Amino acid sequence: MKALLSSRPVLWFLFLFNLTVALAAPLIDDSAKGIATGIGMAVASLGAGSALYQGRGQRA
Repeated sequence: MKALLSSRPVLWFLFLFNLTVALAAPLIDDSAKGIATGIGMAVASLGAGSALYQGRGQRA
């Protein structure tokens, strides 16, 4: 399972999907729940993005 989650296509999907939800959630739900969802998804997106950035040097 770890090999699947750390593959580049899955990391790109997680990064882009979580970033999209993080941007859209506060616009769709204008309450504390929408803002909290946006923050949580932004943190998940940053995690996937940092994994992509760290793996960049190893694959070159």
